Amino acid sequence: MRFGQAAAASALLGLAAVGSPARADTPKASVEGVTNDDLRKRIERSIGEVERPADSRFQARQRANEAAEDAVAALRSEGYYAYEVEPTLTDSDPPKPVVRVDPGPRFRLADPRVTWVAPPPDPESADAAVAAVKLRPGEPGRAADVIAGEGRVISALNQNGYADAVAEPREVIVDHAAETVQPTFRISAGELVHLDGVRVETVGRTNPAWVVALAPWKSGDVYDPDDVAELERRLLDTGVYTSVTVALAPESDAQGLRPVVVSLADRPRRVLEAGFGWSTAEGFGLDTQWSWYNRLHRADTLSAEVRLAELESRIGGALSLPHWRKPGRTLRLAGGLFYQDTEAYVRSGVGAEAALTHRLGKTSFITYGVKVEASHNEEPEFDPATGLSPTVERDLVTLRAIGGLSLDRSDNPLNPTRGWRVNGRLEPTQVLGDEELTYARVDAQGTYYVPFNQGRTVVAGRLRLGSLIGGTLPEVPTAERFFAGGGGSVRGYAYQGVGPRFPDNTPSGGLSLAEGSLELRRRIFENWGYVLFSDVGAVGLEPSPSFDGAKFSLGVGVRYFLPFGPIRADVAVPVNPDEGDPNFQIYISIGQAF
Repeated sequence: MRFGQAAAASALLGLAAVGSPARADTPKASVEGVTNDDLRKRIERSIGEVERPADSRFQARQRANEAAEDAVAALRSEGYYAYEVEPTLTDSDPPKPVVRVDPGPRFRLADPRVTWVAPPPDPESADAAVAAVKLRPGEPGRAADVIAGEGRVISALNQNGYADAVAEPREVIVDHAAETVQPTFRISAGELVHLDGVRVETVGRTNPAWVVALAPWKSGDVYDPDDVAELERRLLDTGVYTSVTVALAPESDAQGLRPVVVSLADRPRRVLEAGFGWSTAEGFGLDTQWSWYNRLHRADTLSAEVRLAELESRIGGALSLPHWRKPGRTLRLAGGLFYQDTEAYVRSGVGAEAALTHRLGKTSFITYGVKVEASHNEEPEFDPATGLSPTVERDLVTLRAIGGLSLDRSDNPLNPTRGWRVNGRLEPTQVLGDEELTYARVDAQGTYYVPFNQGRTVVAGRLRLGSLIGGTLPEVPTAERFFAGGGGSVRGYAYQGVGPRFPDNTPSGGLSLAEGSLELRRRIFENWGYVLFSDVGAVGLEPSPSFDGAKFSLGVGVRYFLPFGPIRADVAVPVNPDEGDPNFQIYISIGQAF
C-alpha cells in the first residue's frame, strides 16, 4: 500500500504540530530510505515508540500503517510534498514494522500574501502586518514557519490597536510542477479599539480608585497589549494578591470605548513566616515575620520581625507602600532595636530607615534613601604602648544615605540554574558622637550561573568587592568595617575569622574586602543533590580591595529540594588556616549559598 502525494496543503498545514509520544524502549517502526539525519530523526520522533515489540503479523502490519501516517505528517510539516511512503514488514519471525520513505525534493516558499476578509485596517497598520510575515521566497516550505508567520500578522495588528484581529482559514497552494508552497493569509482585523478606564470586578480589600490610577493609559487611547500587561505586572509586583487577571472587556460602551476588567484574589490578611539557619561558627538563628496585607486598601504590607541568634538579635517593623505616588516606585519605612555580640565588637541600639525603590525592568531595581542609627559600641582598640587591645566604649549616631542597584537575570530566586545577578550599594556616611568621621562605603557583588545536562548540573560563580573610602582603620567604627569568614562568606573559617587581627587575636576588620566562590551543583535525584565548592576571601588594611593574603577553603554540601527552594547542608575545611582556626565548619540553612 502506497500513500499518494498531496495536491493542496491547506488541510496539511494543520499537521505541523505532530506530537511526540512518551519515551519507551522500542520504536513503533524503523525508518528506511532517508539519508538526511535531521529529517530522519524528525520522522522517528513523530512515529514514536512502544512498550514492547509486536507479537503478531497483524499487529506489526497495523503499526507499520500507523507509522506511515505519522511519517507523512512529518514530511508535510517539513515541506516535503512529493514523497513516497510505503509501510511494510521484515522477513524475520516475528516480522517487524518498517516504513520506507522517499522524501523527494523539499518544496520552497513562493511569495506569501495577506488578504483582508473584513474592512482592512488603516494603511500604516496594514503595512506593519504584511512586513511582520517575514517569510522569504525560496525558504523551505515548513508548516511551522507558515503558521508562525500568520501569528506575527495577528500580533502586529494587536500592537497597533486591533485587539479583535483573527485569522480566517488560510489558503495554501502546493505547486508540484514548480515545487513551491504559496500561503495566503486571510485576516479579519476587526475595528480599531480605544480604551476606557479600569473596571475592578472583584469585591476585596483594595480600593478600586487606587487600581484605576495604576493604568498606564488615558481614556480614549488606542489599545496597546503592552499597556494592559504592564497594569497586570504592577499589580503582581505588590505581592499581596494570589492571582491577578487583567483583560479587555468583550464589548465597547456607548462612547465606543472598551474598559479593561481587573479581577484580584487577595492573599490572607495575616501571614506568619519563619526561617532558620545553623552553623558551627555562627550558632543557631531563627527569623520570624508577621505580615498584614492591604490594611490601608492600597496593596500595602505591614510587617513585624523578630530575629533571635547568637551573633545578632533584633526586633522591628516595616511598612511597604507599592506604587507610592508613582507607578513602579515603592516606599519602605522601617525601624527597630538591635543587639550584636561578635568576637570583634558588641553593639546595641535603635535605627530607622526610609527608602524608595524604583523598578527599572522586570527584575531590575534602583534604591535610594536615608538611615539613622543610635548605638552603644564596645570594641577593642589597640594600644601601641602596651601592645594590648583594651575595650573602649563609644556612643555613636550614624547618618547614612543609601544608593543601591540590583539587576537579576537569573531564573529562580532561591535555586538559580542559569543567568546572572549584580548588586551594588553606595553609602555615604556621617558618624557623630564620641567619634566624628565622614566616609563612604562601597559594596558590590556579581554572580553567574551556567547550566549543563538540561539544568541538572550548574556551575555557579560569585565575586564580591568592597571598599571604605575616607577614613583610617582606627577612626572607622569596628561595626562598619569589612569582615570575612562564615556561611555567607568564606566557609570553613569562623565568622569574622578571615582578615587582620590585633595581637590578642581579636579580629580588627579592614577597609577593603575581596571574596570569590565557585560551586559545582549536581542534582542526582528528583529531590536530592550535592555541591562541591571552593571559597576565597581577603580583608585589607587599605581601601583598594585585593586578594593579597587570601584564605581558601574547600567543601561539599547536600541539597534537599522543596517546592519553594532547597534546604542546604555544607561542610567546609580551611586550606591555609592560621593557628586557632577550626578544622572544619558546618552550615545548615534554606536556599543556595548564592
